[in-house]
Amino acid sequence: MAGEDDGNATNGRRRRRRSAVRLSKLYSYACGRRPSVADDHSVSRIGGPGFSRVVTVNAGGGEPSAAAADLLQQQQQQMASSNSISTTKYNLFTFLPKSLFEQFRRVANIYFLLSAGIAYSPLAAYSSSSAIAPLVIVLVATMIKEAIEDWRRNQQDTEVNNRKTQVFQVNNIGGGGGFRDAKWKDIRVGDIVKVHKDEFFPADLVLLSSSYDDAICYVETMNLDGETNLKLKQSLEATSASLPPDDGASFGAFRGAVVRCEDPNAHLYTFVGNIEMDGRQHPLSPQQLLLRDSKLRNTDFVYGVVVFTGQDTKVMQNSMKVPSKRSNVEKKMDRVMYLLLFSLIVISVVSSVFFGIATRDHGRTMRRWYLRPDDTEIYYDPKRPAVAAVLHFFTAIMLYGYFIPISLYISIEIVKLLQALFINHDIHMYHEETDTPAHARTSNLNEELGQVDTILTDKTGTLTCNSMEFIKCSIAGTAYGRGVTEVERAMARKKGSAAAADNTDKAKNNGIQQQQHFLSSSSSDDNDDGDNNSKPAATKGFNFVDERVMGGNWVHQPRSDAIEMFFRLLAVCHTCIPEVDQESGKISYEAESPDEAAFVVAARELGFTFYKRTQTGVYLRELDPSSGKQVDRSYRILNVLEFNSARKRMSVIVKDEEGKLFLFTKGADNVMFERLSGSGSAHRDVTQQHINEYADAGLRTLVLAYRELKADEYAHFDRQFAAAKNSVSADRDEKIDEAADLVERDLLLLGATAVEDKLQNGVPECIDKLAQAGIKIWVLTGDKMETAINIGYACSLLRQGMKQITITLETADIAALEKGSDKAALTKASKDSVARQINEGKKLVNASSGESFALIIDGRSLTYALEDDAKDMFLDLAVGCGSVICCRSSPKQKALVTRLVKTGTGKVTLAIGDGANDVGMIQEADIGVGISGAEGMQAVMASDVSIAQFRFLERLLLVHGHWCYSRISSMICYFFYKNITFGVTLFLYDAYTSFSGQPLYNDWAMASFNVFFTSLPVVAMGVFDQDVSARFCLKFPMLYQEGPQDLLFQWRRIIGWMVNGVASAVIIFFLCTASLQHQAFRSGGEVADMATLGATAYTCIVWAVNLQMYITVSYFTLVQHVCIWLSVGLWYVFLPVYGAIAPSFSTTYYMVFVEALAGAPSYWVVTLLVSAASLVPYFTYAVVKSWFFPDYHNRIQWLRHRERAKAHPDPETSADVELSQVLRQFSVRSTGVGVSARRDATAVLRRLNSTTQRADYSQSPPTPGVAVVVAADR
Repeated sequence: MAGEDDGNATNGRRRRRRSAVRLSKLYSYACGRRPSVADDHSVSRIGGPGFSRVVTVNAGGGEPSAAAADLLQQQQQQMASSNSISTTKYNLFTFLPKSLFEQFRRVANIYFLLSAGIAYSPLAAYSSSSAIAPLVIVLVATMIKEAIEDWRRNQQDTEVNNRKTQVFQVNNIGGGGGFRDAKWKDIRVGDIVKVHKDEFFPADLVLLSSSYDDAICYVETMNLDGETNLKLKQSLEATSASLPPDDGASFGAFRGAVVRCEDPNAHLYTFVGNIEMDGRQHPLSPQQLLLRDSKLRNTDFVYGVVVFTGQDTKVMQNSMKVPSKRSNVEKKMDRVMYLLLFSLIVISVVSSVFFGIATRDHGRTMRRWYLRPDDTEIYYDPKRPAVAAVLHFFTAIMLYGYFIPISLYISIEIVKLLQALFINHDIHMYHEETDTPAHARTSNLNEELGQVDTILTDKTGTLTCNSMEFIKCSIAGTAYGRGVTEVERAMARKKGSAAAADNTDKAKNNGIQQQQHFLSSSSSDDNDDGDNNSKPAATKGFNFVDERVMGGNWVHQPRSDAIEMFFRLLAVCHTCIPEVDQESGKISYEAESPDEAAFVVAARELGFTFYKRTQTGVYLRELDPSSGKQVDRSYRILNVLEFNSARKRMSVIVKDEEGKLFLFTKGADNVMFERLSGSGSAHRDVTQQHINEYADAGLRTLVLAYRELKADEYAHFDRQFAAAKNSVSADRDEKIDEAADLVERDLLLLGATAVEDKLQNGVPECIDKLAQAGIKIWVLTGDKMETAINIGYACSLLRQGMKQITITLETADIAALEKGSDKAALTKASKDSVARQINEGKKLVNASSGESFALIIDGRSLTYALEDDAKDMFLDLAVGCGSVICCRSSPKQKALVTRLVKTGTGKVTLAIGDGANDVGMIQEADIGVGISGAEGMQAVMASDVSIAQFRFLERLLLVHGHWCYSRISSMICYFFYKNITFGVTLFLYDAYTSFSGQPLYNDWAMASFNVFFTSLPVVAMGVFDQDVSARFCLKFPMLYQEGPQDLLFQWRRIIGWMVNGVASAVIIFFLCTASLQHQAFRSGGEVADMATLGATAYTCIVWAVNLQMYITVSYFTLVQHVCIWLSVGLWYVFLPVYGAIAPSFSTTYYMVFVEALAGAPSYWVVTLLVSAASLVPYFTYAVVKSWFFPDYHNRIQWLRHRERAKAHPDPETSADVELSQVLRQFSVRSTGVGVSARRDATAVLRRLNSTTQRADYSQSPPTPGVAVVVAADR
């Protein structure tokens, strides 16, 4: 029996080998015919620089040979790294030095470190411990935050490293082996692993075999490149023939096998190597490489040998940091810090000079004899005043250090983290259908969201749903499909004709019912459909309505043969994979793109059901025109020539059951029409007209064509194609394209498809709000110009009456040059044409007054417009237009346009997209927003913020963006105010004491100022304050312009807050000094000493800065009340507790509150009056400004106040109608874009028409025409 089983296993392997040979020509374009040593005619690069990796397969089976042992030793020496990965920033040994290095990259921290160093010298103005404590607290808090974030990354790494997989282990006793569970981190180079369906690959593997007979497998690479479509991989014939019959068998055929390949690199789509088995070398290609973190799909299991582990894997080689982005506010804050440092140095120099003068004078006059200048150290030696002044400079640098807010950075980091948390949990930006909330992936750019000047957006999947629906088609010159697109509905609404849409909806329901009857009658299943009167269920991807075709009626059409071939092509020419629900029997499809899924669904709904794919072909259930019944037919797939951006077409070569060879092709119209035969283009003009109509309706079109091949013609092509495909030379891709071009010509035109990519919900309204907010919107799309223009109308980027400046190279002169061979002349003519059109557009924009323009440019023209000598002119023209649409744009052009806008305007740019082709512009923009749509997660992974729908951008910018910008700006200004208030009092007291370097306050009181007594309120303001509510932010979008114009963080406002701090300090110091001078402070007749004066002034400062917060904050919550009163209360807790400590520690504050301050009524009176007086300058300024020079938010705050006072919930119904109208006029900005602009333009047109009817035409000659395209009544 054992021998019989061995024989069966051997026969099974032979059958698989024969099957593999028969199938070696499948998937020719996708994965290529299996290469062999005979195919490798190039000079091998293996063993050379960059190709030195040697991997011995750990297959067991006895003692290795001497050569194999040497290779194994070399492998162990060169590749000792484990499969464990680490994405952490630190480890146990590097955390302290690296984190300290990160902290001291900030200039403020360097200053405080130097100041702490001075504290340990005799030059110190106060104790060293109190000087170093604030710095230590800030550093420790920041390091704890860094440690927590890194620990979370470590937890994720640990989870990944401890995943289980199956590894082949050799049985030393029997020489065989089997698969055992092992952790990912324990995998080593050379191990053979078994990966099951829906499992991730634990390392980079070379595919040896799979559960399929011809050793193919399907791989999902969404974690690598964001693409959700499945990739096809296929192993070598030499390795797949060695598939063991069961897991316990030995991989004897791989004994001594050696893989030689390239060194670790970051190229995901290239791989060069070979595998040596039984003395023969077999070349390896990317088709045999399975990358770590990709997933096995639709395949039961695969075997693979590990070639790269851990950090050597391609995914880890690609794990680079995203470009570092810093907000404009943060950059400006750095400049303010430099200003403060410069000011600190200046006043230190001034105080040192005056100290030197005072020291010299003291030596001459002895006015302050109690200082004993005759018996002093060098620091106060009147005989050496210059040296004393220099030394005093360092004392002053330390003493005035409170000008610099040490806790500013850590406070901003905490605030931004909490702001991001609120963004993530905003229920108004939660998409329930996909269970996707908004996610701020980085908190560094929160305030940048409130300063966006230009939005650059993708179209497909961003403005639209990227959920395609088959809606119309043109077959043999006849247009089919009565559906109405959203663009057509918008046109009908503008024309006041909604009846057509309603009639179409009725026809659609009738057509669906007819179609369901046809499908149910032709189905072999005998299921009860239930209530026939129920509303027809919509089919995803299918929105086609035409009784001439639906329900099998196409068989009665004059060109039923063309219709049959048309839908057969849709059912065969694709790479979809069918999945059958075992319970319901329904068929769904996994497709590379939504377009392909829509085509296959349309073919199924119209009688051509694709239900099975094997490695040899596809199986359809077709409607037979003669019998009217569904019949099963199979088509053997010989070659698949896949679609790419260069070819712009896809083809399959199939053989039907009768042995006929057919080439089915679908592609872009500009590519397909030039490949038609003379006899096959009879309906070309009509089809082109239909395509133009479809484009006007906002539809995406493809042209379908076919031809029948002769056997000798196909054999010639197959030889050429196989040779090109297996070439490893540099021009391999060019050879493949040339071979494919041999057969993709002389095609017979069948017709064209039209699919609709519907707008996402709320897109027109969102664009309208953003336009009212003064934000410019550019659309960068790869679609045709006509499609992009009509989508622009549907989403209100374009409107009736808007003048369109179109820059294109689709002219007769350029077309004539393209037919020639002089590329230099073509390039020069194209460049000159683009420059001329740009200049003409600029003249037109400059000559107009108040008119709105739209700039539309295609990809070819954009290539020349982005060159160095033209890009500035192009940018000037584009900035002067209300909207810009760039059509046929490549991913690189999108990134270049984004860079041009960002660097050319100097304003904040935001790029938003959903696909891998948008990653370049997302990373190039100041802010990148990714939409988690149907094109994978790569855009989201590269973004700074991710949202589920474009409409959420309205709330993200107008609400959260404005709030974050307002909060951060006010927070930073307040920080500077409170520190300058505190620091100036130190300077004034130093000047009051002849710049002696004596601090006014106690050491630990100064150290606690920024940490305990003023830190919580400013953090609460940065998190909770709202200058305007969310409702008013959306109601009056022009408020957003405070950010792009930088009104809340301009230098005038920053300096104003600094002046306010100086004024408060002057008032506090001089009033406190005057109030306590030359009078008894206590009942015993004692006068106030330095400690009493300092504690009183400190109390006034604590009250003043916290009360300043009260009159600054616009929106109070319980948290803010608690933080403000807690900060004040902590001071009154600190004074008695700290004063009760031994005098050796509390020094001047020993019992100062209990014995001196608490019992003195003058202390409480001075605190009350002086604190209030310090607020008078700001309060006066705020009142005058709000009344006579209000900002945007001041006006809205006043409106809100009047609304509340009059108890009216809506300002439009309030008694203060006049103010509401003025505010609304102030808010709405005429951008020429959006629904509001369209409404306003209509109103203006009505007024002009009524004025024209009353005017005397004889008194005014007609205005000359304008040489631009003016949008008609669409």
